[in-house]
Parts: sequence; structure tokens; C-alpha cells
Amino acid sequence: MVLKTFGWSFAITALGLAFAAWQWGWEAFGVVLILSILEISLSFDNAVVNAGILKKMNAFWQKIFLTIGILIAVFGMRLVFPVAIVAISAKVGPIEAIELALDDPERYESLVTDAHPAIAAFGGMFLLMIFLDFIFEDRDIKWLGWLERPLAKLGKVDMLSVCVALIVLLVTAMTFATHAHTSTGVADKSATVLLSGVAGLITYLIVGGLSGFFENKLEEEEEREHEAEEKAKAEGKPVSAVGLAGKAAFFLFLYLEVLDASFSFDGVIGAFAITNHIFWMALGLGIGAMYVRSLTVYLVREGTLDDYVYLEHGAHYAIGALAVILLITIQHEISELITGSIGVVLIALSFWSSVRRNKAQAAAEGGSGSSGDKTEVSSGV
Repeated sequence: MVLKTFGWSFAITALGLAFAAWQWGWEAFGVVLILSILEISLSFDNAVVNAGILKKMNAFWQKIFLTIGILIAVFGMRLVFPVAIVAISAKVGPIEAIELALDDPERYESLVTDAHPAIAAFGGMFLLMIFLDFIFEDRDIKWLGWLERPLAKLGKVDMLSVCVALIVLLVTAMTFATHAHTSTGVADKSATVLLSGVAGLITYLIVGGLSGFFENKLEEEEEREHEAEEKAKAEGKPVSAVGLAGKAAFFLFLYLEVLDASFSFDGVIGAFAITNHIFWMALGLGIGAMYVRSLTVYLVREGTLDDYVYLEHGAHYAIGALAVILLITIQHEISELITGSIGVVLIALSFWSSVRRNKAQAAAEGGSGSSGDKTEVSSGV
């Protein structure tokens, strides 16, 4: 089962890492490996959401999502999007950006360094909004309860996450951006950071709005289908499950693609905190995207979506850490290994906490089995 589901992912991983080591050396091997792990960890919750929606589709639309969808995810968002960011930030054409990366790496590195304050501000705001919206939401399951409970109470204030993000942007523009690191030395990039940060915030709000729009459309379609099914049963008419599944499939597909795009944003933007090499980035994120798709299929077939409940928390804390790191790198250089390791450590800790919770819950349920009472296991650390 595992080999059948993850076989292509394993093969592409081996080929991708071998190519990175052969073409660029062991440093590239390490960075590509870290980016792959980062993409998997940041998109784990996306795989869970995908699986929950994908199981509602019929077989045809599942294949569409897992074939056309993977082309959009890997070749579109993981390859084209990083090139587009560099091209726009460095004010060069996309083809010229690729040619520079291949033929004149020193010039390309200089352009990327000069564009880094804009990239970091845009990405930092986008990632920060994802993190803030997560921690300000009141959730039934809490990982770091001592922190998440008071933040959930504060989250009842409307638009708090936007206000906090704008305050962080202003502070960044008045501190790190005044001594931004460029290819020619230190320069004042306050205006650039402010403009790019606002653009990142707007992008997040647009993506979130589209996701909400398609989600509402999906709910409306499901409600109409349910009413039609109940009416057919009441009249004694047969109900076509395949027809009903196909009716909402288009909205399901669009909704899933918007979700994929939003999670691709955080993966690509987070990758800029680790490396500016677009080919290392595309290779690492592409490998990670394959595993996310395989994991989605695995979760659909196995039906186990809630085994490790803190992984989503760990992924979002990793996103928050990457957002802060991106803003700091406007002025200070931070080692790629340190940046990548922070996300991996947070995901590992959340996984370990999930395993501990599952064992404690199983022990509590076993201990209360004789009396018929179910003991609630407190969540969080």
C-alpha cells in the first residue's frame, strides 16, 4: 500500500537529490532535502483538507485533480511562481531571469540580493497573516495551551491579525529596512519594504477571499444536492450518486486549486528564507509537492485524518518562524541550515506531542473501560 501510493514520490526524490548532488554539489543536496521536508511539513494540513474534500468526488474528478492538479502545483506554482517573483522584484523578464541563473550566476545573485528586501517583505507579510489567523482562532484542540488560549480570546477582536501585521510591517520598515543588505552594501529600503509588505497583505486577503467564495459555492451545491436527494427518496425515485457527485465536482475542483495555490504561496515564499537559487527551490518544492499529493491519496484510501492532531499547529508555528526570519534577513544574513532546521524541529516536536497525546488518551480510555466512563485527555503542552 505504501509503495503503491508513494512509489512515484520515492523515485522522484532519489532522482532529484542525485541530480542536485551531481549538478551543484552536496550543499545543493542538503538545501533541496531541507526544502522537500519543509514543503511536506507546511502542506500537511493542506493534504488533510484535500483528502476530506477529494473523497466526496467521483473517480473521474479525483483523477483530474491528481493529474492536472499536480501539473499546476509542481510546474506552475513551484517553478513558474519563483521565477516570476525574481523577475518582478529584479525588474527583468522571466526568460532573462532564467538565462541569468544559468549563464551568469554572479549577476543573478546580485539581482536577487538587491530584490531580497522586497521579496522578504512581501513573503513575510503573507506568511505572517497565515500564522496570525491561525493562532487567533479559537480551536477545540490546542498544542501550546498556555499560549493559544489567551491568543484565542484576543482573536475575538475584528481584524486583529491585519492590525498586528501592519504594526510589524511599520516596525520592520523603520528598523531593518533602513539598513537593508544589498549587493552594493547597506541602503535605505523603507519605501520598498512598505510597498511590498502591503502587496503581500493584499495578496493574502485576495487568496483568502477566493477560498471563502468557492467554499460557500461548494456548501450551496451540497445543500441543493441533499435537498434533491431527499425529494427523490420521498417520491420513491432512484437517486444517482454519480450524477450528484459530478454536479458539484467543478466547484470542488476550483476550490481545491485555490487552496493549493494558497499553500503553495507559503511554501515558495518560505523557501526564499532558505535559498535564492530558483532551481534548487523548484526541485525541492516539487519533490515535496509530490509527497503532498501522495499523502492526500493515502489519507483518502486509509480514511485516517486525525491521528496526529498537533501537526497542523507545528506547521503554522513553522510558518510564523519563517515570517519573522524573512523580515530579519532584510538586514541580517541567516544561515540556510538554521532557517530550515527551525521548521523541521517544530514539526518534529508537534509530531512527538501528537504521539504522546494518542498514548495518553488510549491509556485513559483503557483505564476507564471497566466503569464505562470516558476520561477526557487534556490537550496541549
